[in-house]
Order: sequence, then C-alpha cells, then structure tokens
Amino acid sequence: MIKPHGGKLVNRLATSEEREELIKKMETLPKIFAGDRYVGHCEMIAIGGYSPLKGFMTKEEAEAVIKDVHLPSGLLWSIPIVLPVKEELWKSLKIGDEVAIYDKHNRPIAVIVVEDKYTLDLDFYCENVFKTTDENHPGVAFVKSAGNHFIGGELLRLVNRPIRDGIDESYYQDPVQVRKVIEEKGWKRIVAFQTRNPIHRAHEYIIKCALETMDGALIHPLVGETKKDDIPAPVRMKCYEALINNYFNKNRVHLSVLPAPMHYAGPREAVHHMLMRKNYGCTHMIIGRDHAGVGDYYGTYEAQEFVDQFVDELEIQPLKFEHAFYCTICENMATSKTCPHPKDAHIHLSGTKVRAMLREGKKPPKEFSRPEVANILIAWIQSE
Repeated sequence: MIKPHGGKLVNRLATSEEREELIKKMETLPKIFAGDRYVGHCEMIAIGGYSPLKGFMTKEEAEAVIKDVHLPSGLLWSIPIVLPVKEELWKSLKIGDEVAIYDKHNRPIAVIVVEDKYTLDLDFYCENVFKTTDENHPGVAFVKSAGNHFIGGELLRLVNRPIRDGIDESYYQDPVQVRKVIEEKGWKRIVAFQTRNPIHRAHEYIIKCALETMDGALIHPLVGETKKDDIPAPVRMKCYEALINNYFNKNRVHLSVLPAPMHYAGPREAVHHMLMRKNYGCTHMIIGRDHAGVGDYYGTYEAQEFVDQFVDELEIQPLKFEHAFYCTICENMATSKTCPHPKDAHIHLSGTKVRAMLREGKKPPKEFSRPEVANILIAWIQSE
C-alpha cells in the first residue's frame, strides 16, 4: 500500500483517559474560540489527514509553503495550515505556553503548545496561494478577514471531534480506517474523486472511465467549511448515495467524507487534495476541469499543469480528464478527445442555469443529471 506523505500517519487523538484529564486542564488554559475552518484543521491534523503535519505551522513553515510549495524540510506541501488569533490574546502568549482551542459552541477541541507567534505578509500569501489579492475571491476574503496574528505549534491531542449535522457518522472514516477498507477489499490501484458538489453525468462518466483501469474508487466529498452558496453537505451526501445505489458497481466504490475545509486555491489546492488522498491510501486521483477553482481566477486546465510539476514528489498519480458532456449525435457521454461533433450537439449546463431550473421545479435534462439526484436537489432548493 502507498505510504502516507512523509512516511508515517500522524495520530494526535486523545485516549479516553487522556481526554478526561485534558478537558479538566483546558479549563485553566488560555482559550482560543476557533471557527469551523480551524476546528476542521485540528481534526485533520489529529487523524493524520494532514500528515506529516503535527500542528499549526510556524512562520518558517508557513513562509516556505507560501513561497516555495515545500516545507523547510524539503517535503512537498502547498497550502498554509495556520492558526490566527485575536491580537489581545496573541500579545499575552509566550513561547512554551499551552493553549486550549474551543469551537463556536464552547466545546473543548484540542490543546496546542505555542512554538512561534508571528505575522505574515497577507498580500504575498494571497498572491502566491490564490494567484490574486482580490477580496471577491472567497479564499482571499477569508485570509484577510481572519487577521494577521498567528501562533504555530504542535497539537498535543484532539479531545472532541467537530459537531456533525445531517451526515451519518459512519461516513467519517479516518485515514487508518479507509486504509483498512482498501486492504480488506484487496485493492491495489485506488482512484480518489474529490467533490464539493453533487455528482452530475460528466462526473459519473469520468469516475467510471477511471474505474476501467483501477481496482476501486474512493468517492470522497469534502464536507468541511465551504462558501455559503455551495450546496450543503447533507444534501450532497443524499445525492451521492442515490447515485451509488443506482448507477455504480458497489463492489468497486467506497463512499467516505473528508472533513477538511475548502480553500478555492485551484492549482495549489489540487496538490493539497492529492496529498490528503495519499494519506487515505489512494494511489491515483482524478484532476478534472478547473479543479478546486472558483470564478475565472484559474485557467481551465491550470491545476493539471501545476500538479505535473510535482508528480515524482507526490507519488500519488494524477488522472487528468477533459471537460465531459453528453453529445446528442454520439448519444453518449464524451470529451473533445472522443467526440468529433460541433459544440451545439453537446449538453452541459452552467451551475447558475441548473440552480434556476431547480428553483422552478424543473429537472435538468437526463443527459446532464440523473433523475434521482435532480429530485433530491429540487426538494432541497424549494425548501430554502
């Protein structure tokens, strides 16, 4: 089986005995009340999803990643995993202090040790990671709004997982659990599919194309923090279930969720997504059109070109697909590689147009979306 990034899965989960002691201790420590994004980071660090990271980045680590797409050790890493704190608390903290992280519900989450406190050039951060400083970009907006006072340090233990709403707990499987499933199934070549949207016919097509040369597929929707106008994770999960139950060979797919937040960092995030899926045991990952993109900030296939630079370091291999569509002349799903017909024979709809149709109770054409998925989305959008 493919090794985790850095060679070993990190584990910072508290045992039952450690948990009770730590929760009592946390009441006496300085407190950080963290948003969903940072609580998600805590969980991803603790379960090994961000291996080899053992905590939030120091200034040296963050600046190396921002500038060079590598940790100071030389290991590939593309997204800064940093922890901003309020200036008043930041000023009071000293190196070596232990700090308690609580969520927005006032639940204790984790304990970290302060190894560094620092500021960053946020414009440089955004320009390098997101390729823009435009605050209309959701990733830039989030970085700029979070402030410029950071602490870095090792996460000692995670004492509570984030609150789960609307998704069956069984789908939350840590890397060690997914690796066990892969081992039990006897899969050697495993392709991951990243999604933050319901899977439509084009997605279904490329997953099935990939499966022709793979032993199995990990359909691995990201269910951490996303932008407000993305379809909620519980709704998306119903769509994935309907699709798998009706249109996939269940013996060749495994549905699990990724509790990491979305950054909308396009090419940089494609690398990030691949490294996480490597930690979950995947040998390959689908990188499609405008992977992890938003608006028109990135080129259509820029993410594919970017990951190619690091393919040897990644070890997990990209499977690159062009934009897929239904061709009314071929009477089949296709891409420009396989279809010779003009664009007016191709059915592909924008997200905006699909949402408008759903609000009116109209199903997108069956060539675009499976009816079971469309029904779930219509019911959701009309209940908003």
